[in-house]
Amino acid sequence: MKKKRVLLWFRNDLRLHDNEALVDACNTADEVFPVFIFDPRLFEGFTSFGFRKVGKFRAKFILEAVKDLRNRLRVHGSDLIVRKGLPEEILFDLAKSLQTSWLFCNRERTDEEVKIQDKLERNLWSIGQEVRYSRGKMLYYTSDLPFPVTHTPDSFTQFRREVEKIIQVRPELPIPSIPAFSANLIELGDLHDMIGYNLEPSPGGVFELHSTWRGGETAGLNRLNRYIGQSLNKSSMSLAYNGEMMDTSHLSPYLSQGCLSPKKVFQALCSSGDSGWQMPSFRDVFHHLLLRDFFRLSGKKHGNAIFKPGGIKGEVRTDLIREKTLFKVWSEGRTGFPLVDAAMRQLNTTGYIPFGARYTAANFLVNELHIDWRMGAEYFESLLLDYDPCSNYVNWNQVAGLGNDVKEYRNLSVHSLAKKYDPNGSYVRQWLPELSALAGDQIHSPFTLSEEESIRYGIELGRQYPKPILSLAAKD
Repeated sequence: MKKKRVLLWFRNDLRLHDNEALVDACNTADEVFPVFIFDPRLFEGFTSFGFRKVGKFRAKFILEAVKDLRNRLRVHGSDLIVRKGLPEEILFDLAKSLQTSWLFCNRERTDEEVKIQDKLERNLWSIGQEVRYSRGKMLYYTSDLPFPVTHTPDSFTQFRREVEKIIQVRPELPIPSIPAFSANLIELGDLHDMIGYNLEPSPGGVFELHSTWRGGETAGLNRLNRYIGQSLNKSSMSLAYNGEMMDTSHLSPYLSQGCLSPKKVFQALCSSGDSGWQMPSFRDVFHHLLLRDFFRLSGKKHGNAIFKPGGIKGEVRTDLIREKTLFKVWSEGRTGFPLVDAAMRQLNTTGYIPFGARYTAANFLVNELHIDWRMGAEYFESLLLDYDPCSNYVNWNQVAGLGNDVKEYRNLSVHSLAKKYDPNGSYVRQWLPELSALAGDQIHSPFTLSEEESIRYGIELGRQYPKPILSLAAKD
């Protein structure tokens, strides 16, 4: 009897645990052919403002994650086929040559990904095959929610109230027995030269600075276990709002690339017992898992509006301009406002910024410099390790006042945000060591130093640290 074969297309779900597409494929077929494709439109393409769609940090992270996925599949008696090219063409060719019955994958919802899915479906239909979609990015299943996607609340507070204590999180799916395929049927592909530019660290090793962010399911699971253990020994830690902006879980890059599933993180939090749930840090992680679902549902509900100048509201701000010189000063962390500059230095050095710093930098660009919010969104898209289309663009919509949940994104001054997110200045001191001698609140406003204080601290604005590009009065 002829064996039933299927293709399994890994996308932003680079893991074996809690992978619905993997489970469905393994329950259906005698032979499963796992595939990952490096699409040059992403890895070698550019955004509308000229930034790489996938910058070095995320490209390196994804490459490591794919290598790890291949190794983990081999442990389970399978392997990973890797290719470079257009998925809708490569998968079609593989389906023809292997005479598969179906293709399994997780469904994506944003425009560029949907167009690829549609082309792939049309190609496969021409040879009598179809795509079977699964879900894998959200904590909750949409079918479990008390409202259809089109009626998703526009307020996160309302969304949370409707789901948090009402809807149960389903248990994660175990790793199935993966049917092997004959290696002589197909060339596996070499992972070398899959990405069209150099990914080695620059002198000084920018990638070594945060080696915690090594891509892959193995690294993600290790990071999750380490975070749980460390948090239980530091029960007062709060991720987002305690002012220590380096106190984050560092799980978001693994969630964004699918190296960790949100259900896996949720169940790890639950395994800590009632005492764990009382900790601010665990409640904050759960808060961010809910936010991820809210942003994805908002993206599904509003579609391409989240990428357009007027955002979800459809109201284009006439005060926003495309000013390249000011944008360059902001992106290079030379604004003269320490919290903003520290955020951009961290992003440019590591590919990551914690929430408080991220929001501060975005708010400053849009609401103080009055620069087109899409320039900032695309810059973040290029560099962020934890980039996700819905989370990134819906957040920028809200910062620009173009979302429907703007109450939670009030335009606050840099001074107010500094007091909220970095009251002790520890974050700024880490990323702006030239200001480390400044005490207390002075570190957030070096432009207020007297001549005597400037001499005492050895800080001359315009030399050791930039003069502020704007004159802002503190507002709360």
